[in-house]
Order: sequence, then structure tokens, then C-alpha cells
Amino acid sequence: MNNQLFYGDNLEVLRRHIKDESVDLCYIDPPFNSKRNYNQIYNNIGKEDPAQAQAFIDTWTWDDLANLGLAEIKKNYHGKFSQKTVDLICGLEPVLGKGSLFAYLVNMTLRIVEIHRVLKPTGSFYLHCDPTASHYLKLVLDAIFCSQKGDYINEITWKRSTAKGDEKQGAKHFGRITDIILFYVKDANNYLFNAQYESYTETALKRDYKYVEENTNRIYRLAPVDGPGGAAKGNPYYEFLEVKGYWRFSQEKMQKMYEEGKIVKSKTGKTLSQKMYLDEAKGRQIDNFWHDINKISPTSKERLGYPTQKPEALLERIIKASSNENDVILDAFCGCGTTIAVAQKLNRNWIGIDITYQSISLILKRLEDSFGKGVLENITLNGIPKDMESASALALKKDDRTRKEFEKWAVLTYTNNRATINDKKGADKGIDGIAFFDSGKDKPEKIIIQVKSGKIKSGDIRDLLGTIAINEATLGIFLTLNEPTKDMIKTAKEAGIYQSKFMSNPVDKISIITVKEIIEEQKRLDIRLVLKVLKSAEKQTELNSNQLLIQFNK
Repeated sequence: MNNQLFYGDNLEVLRRHIKDESVDLCYIDPPFNSKRNYNQIYNNIGKEDPAQAQAFIDTWTWDDLANLGLAEIKKNYHGKFSQKTVDLICGLEPVLGKGSLFAYLVNMTLRIVEIHRVLKPTGSFYLHCDPTASHYLKLVLDAIFCSQKGDYINEITWKRSTAKGDEKQGAKHFGRITDIILFYVKDANNYLFNAQYESYTETALKRDYKYVEENTNRIYRLAPVDGPGGAAKGNPYYEFLEVKGYWRFSQEKMQKMYEEGKIVKSKTGKTLSQKMYLDEAKGRQIDNFWHDINKISPTSKERLGYPTQKPEALLERIIKASSNENDVILDAFCGCGTTIAVAQKLNRNWIGIDITYQSISLILKRLEDSFGKGVLENITLNGIPKDMESASALALKKDDRTRKEFEKWAVLTYTNNRATINDKKGADKGIDGIAFFDSGKDKPEKIIIQVKSGKIKSGDIRDLLGTIAINEATLGIFLTLNEPTKDMIKTAKEAGIYQSKFMSNPVDKISIITVKEIIEEQKRLDIRLVLKVLKSAEKQTELNSNQLLIQFNK
């Protein structure tokens, strides 16, 4: 199958595009405003800012979408929700009230129900969160999974930081250095799990592997062979080497192990042990406290600058534990694409969904930098404008979460994902994107990019010229959904041209580019830029880069 990257609301994508029982493993790391005071979140204290509904901002508000979601659950829309799920949400409403926390839980319930639907019977689900809301999320997961043959397997604690407490800054709490990962399966009696191991520490090796076999020089430790729990656990009872008891193994297997020299009798003659050779050991089996994977450091080559980026080692452990090669991995909040990058590295198929075009752009660039252009050959892009109709539809969306997505798409597409988006709250002061190019001077030259989707006039070009002057930029690019007027073109041409020693031909100081040219003519900025939108990820695999084919589906 082609790997799939969806640009859009993951609830809509899950419902419309992901088939029943088609996914082996789903991991999600949904945003939640954990930096706010918990008392504020629980008691709905403080005014919500609707402009912060953007998924990047890491917050939730009670709005029309939350009301619609709550109504769907109460009415059991299309019979999607188990009765326990409906009862839980109805019960939480008077407890939590209609605020951030309840909005978060309603929206997560809608999405987790769809994730449960798309998981194969053998599938697993990992939900990454922090302790701020993990106790409520566990209730939601219990209601969805455990009421339908599934089961809770683990609450994994990830020690993401070794930072000490901030008592000197006035903190009155223990250091908050852990995240929670909730692990559930769709079928309690039939799910895939590959145990994971870590290398023994030097201390553990010296403590446990302290014996050497005389005839082979093999290092080993001694492990018990008695059966804990006795008959209640189904362990057989018999006498072996004059020792009576319940054993882990059948008498036949014990005899075979003894003949192989693997059974050792204690000096007292009262206990038996099994030799466990170091050269056969896989290491220490990973438990549910993950202290050996640190968060990404500021100087790490892996760091992309994405605010909630998780280390690849974390996703590698999860993907290896609950999937095999060629299985399908889903991340419905894929952000900067760590799950996708690791799935690609481990030869898994993958599906990624994100509501911001910035993330889609970053993921494509990350994959290309990590694996070469050839990796894009097997990606089907969905939801990206491929014609004027879909571009106009994106430009005219009224949802706060997507109101700036048209601007981001236009800026990043025209610059081949190399510009930087202006993400400042409030007025953008005429700047939707910034790019830099090398002109041979001491510092890079700046390009100001503006995007317009409504009516345009020659005054817009004069305003862009003013923005260029104020920001000490060299060039300006005006991206427009509508065709420019003759006066606009005239005003832009009057601004003159620019050429540096690195340019084979001069360029207009003000360029007017239409969305139609971007889509139908594949027009792109033909200037070598520096300071790209994301730091290149370390190359992991050299792939054949002479093929490049991305299928654009609406």
C-alpha cells in the first residue's frame, strides 16, 4: 500500500477515509493545555481565548464543535458509542461543566471511538498524555475498549526529564518530569506484543552473572526453577534430584535440562536452579517505567524546533513492541512526524493525519531529508489543494482552527517548504511568511511574503512596499487567490528589479503570483534560500532519488 498523509480534521478523516479493522497499531500524542493551572482547568476559571483553538497552541475550548460532539455522544450517533461511553460522558458533564477539560474529553472520545473501529482485532493503542488529564482519559478508554472485548494493558511512565525542582522560583510541588502513556488492546485474548529489552548495566552484570562454567568458560547466572503459586497456577508437583516441590517445567523438560548440565543443586541440597547464560541473554526486559529515554536536547541533531516533538527512541520502542514489519501504523495527531519517520525507518506502512499545513510541510521535508526524495514516491497526499476549487474551499473556511491554513499552504507550497510562517498572535503586520537568501553580503537578505484570498487592488502592492521598507527586506512576494489588476501589475513593475551575483537572471523586487499559477503551472520560487523552515533531520537511509511522484487527492 502507499503510505498516506492526510491534511485535515482527524475526526473527519477517520470517518471518511480509514476503513474498519485496517490498522495494526495507533499512537497519538494529542495536545492539551497542561501548562495552565489544574484548578483553572477543572473549575473552568478564566476566560477562554477562541483564537487559541489552533491545534498548534495546545488548548481546547467549549465551542460549537464541542456542543455538536456532546450531542452526537448523547444521541449515540449511528450507534457508534457503547452504552458505558454514553453513560460516562453524561455523568462527567455535571461534574466538570462545559469548559476546557470537558471539551477535551468529548473531542477525544469522538476520536478514540473511531480509532477503536479502525484497529484490527489484534491491534494496539497507545495514548500519550501527561498526568493533568490521564485519569480522565483512562475512564474514557475503559468505557470504549474494555466494554468491547478489549483490555487495559499498561500505564507507562516516561521519565522525560531529569530536571530538578524549581523551589527557588517559588514552586510548591515535587518536580514534574514524567508523561503517561496508556496502552490498550482491542482484543484482550488476541493481540500482538514483542517484548523489548535493554542492555544490562555493569552493576547488574557483576551482581548477577558471577559464575563461569569450567569446561566452556561461559558466564552464567542462576535462576529459580520452582513454580510460584503452586497448583493454583497450574505448576506440576513432583520429586527431582531428591527435592520435592512445584516446578516451572514438566518433569521431562527438567530431565532434559539436567542432562544438558543446566540444572544446579544448591550446596544445602534443598533447592534447584537453572543456568542462564550471558551469551544467550537478550538483556533486561523493559518494564512500565521508562527512564532510559531522555527528551530531545536543544543541541540534538534530531531536534526540529517543533514544540511537542518526542524522541524517535520512544516511538521506536512502541512500534517494535506492538507491530511487525509491513504492519500499518496510524498517528492521528502526527505533528512533526516522529511516528511516521520511525515507521518508515522500521519498514512499516503508515497513515498520518494533521490539521495544520505547517505540519504536513514539515513532515514531507523531514522524510525527504532523512530518506531521500525517493521516499516521496510511495506517499499519497490527501486534502491538499489540487485545483482552484479546492484552493478556494480552503481559503474560505471559517473555522478558527483552519482560518490561516490557506496562507500557510500558499507560502510553503510556493517556497518548496523553505519559508518560515509568521505565527505571531494578533495582527500579522502584513507578513504571512519570511524567507532568506544569500546575496554575498555579511548577512542573508530577507523576502517578505503576503497572501490574499479576497478582493485585491493596487493599494495592496503599495502596502507591501511599505512593509518591505519597514522590515528592511529586499524582495516581496504577493500570493493571491484572485487575478491581479493591471494597476497592481504596473505598481509592482515600477518597484524595479534586483540581481545578486548568485542569480543568473534579475528578479522583480515585487512578484505577484497567483494560486492558479502555483497549482496549474507548478510555479515555485526560483531563488536559492537559506535558513529553511525546519532543520534537516539526520539521513538514515540512502534511497534512489531519481523518482518523485506524489499523488494529490482532494
